[in-house]
Amino acid sequence: MEPSSTRTLGRTGLEVTCYGMGSAPMGDLWERLPEARVEATFAAAFDGGVRYFDTAPWYGNTLAEHRLGHFLRRRDDTFAVSTKVGRVYRRPKTPDEQPIGPWAGGLPFILRFDYGYDAVMRSYEDSLQRLGLPRVDLLVIHDIDIQYHGDDAGIERCFEQLDQGGGIRALEELKASGDIKGFGAGINEGPMITRFLDRFDLDFFLVAMPYTLVDQAPLDDAFPRCAAKNVGIIIGSPYASGILATGPVEGAKYNYSPASAEVLAKVRGIQDVCRRYDVPLQAAALQFPLGHPSVAAIIPGAVRAEEVEQNLSYFRKEIPADCWAELKAEGLLREDAPVPG
Repeated sequence: MEPSSTRTLGRTGLEVTCYGMGSAPMGDLWERLPEARVEATFAAAFDGGVRYFDTAPWYGNTLAEHRLGHFLRRRDDTFAVSTKVGRVYRRPKTPDEQPIGPWAGGLPFILRFDYGYDAVMRSYEDSLQRLGLPRVDLLVIHDIDIQYHGDDAGIERCFEQLDQGGGIRALEELKASGDIKGFGAGINEGPMITRFLDRFDLDFFLVAMPYTLVDQAPLDDAFPRCAAKNVGIIIGSPYASGILATGPVEGAKYNYSPASAEVLAKVRGIQDVCRRYDVPLQAAALQFPLGHPSVAAIIPGAVRAEEVEQNLSYFRKEIPADCWAELKAEGLLREDAPVPG
C-alpha cells in the first residue's frame, strides 16, 4: 500500500490519506519530547506522503494541538486535520491546582468535560487558535466511555448534553455552514459504536480499539450498520496499543494494559504465520484494517522520525494473499474479515 493513497471518509466527501498520523504521543504521553524531535517526526510523516493528521485538546492538555499547528501552518501543501470536542480547558485558578492525565509533561491547563452546545463551540474556536489554523476538517466527540465517565449513568449524562444540551446541534451547524466537513465519535469500547448509532446521525467513528489484527468483534453488528449508513471508520490504534508493534514479548501491552497469556499466544501464532511469508507482524497490523471497505485510514502515532519511516516501510510491504488465507485457516483471523488485496 502507498501511504499517500486516499479514500473518502464515509459521507463527509473528504479525501484522507490511508496512512494518517495520530498526535497523542506529541502531548508528552510517555516522555517529555524535545521540540526538535517533534518537528522531525512530523516532517518524516509529511515527507512520506501523509496528509491527514489527528489531534485533540486532551493530548498533553492542549500541547499536541500547539505542536501540530506549529508544524502544519508552515506547509503550503493541502492536508486534512481532525480534532476533538468534549473537554474544555481553562487556566489554573490557584498555583496549587494541577492538571490531570497520563502525560509525562504537557501544559498546565485544567479540563472539564462538557458536551453541550456552548462547550462544543468554544472547544472548536479554542482549537483553531491553538493550531493557528483557520479551519479543521473534522470534529470528533471525544471519549464518552466508562473509563472517563464512571458508569452507565455518567455516559447517559454525556449523551443528554449532546442531545438536550445541544452539542449535536452545534456540530450540525458547523457542518451545515461549511466550517467542517463532518463529525463523528471517538470510541475505545466496541459496544459504544452501536449506542451512538442508535441515538445520533454521525458521519464517522474514530475507533481506538477494538478492530485490529487481534480482535474483529465489530464485524458482528457495528461495522455492518456503519456500512449500511455509509458511516466511515478511522482506526486509531492499529497496533492494539502496543503488542502488534513490539510482538508478544514480556510486558507487551494490549488495550493499554499488560497482555493476557491468551492474547500473547494468539499474537505469537499470528507472528509465526507472517514469518513464513516474510511479512513483518507490524506490516500485517498496519495494513489489515484497510481491508474493510468502510475504513478510510489508520492513524498510528510516533515519537521519532525513525519510527515513522519504519512504519511507512511496513505499510508499503507487499503481503501475499496466501498469508491472509493461512491466518484464517489457522483460526487466528476471522473467516469473514475482509483483507487487503
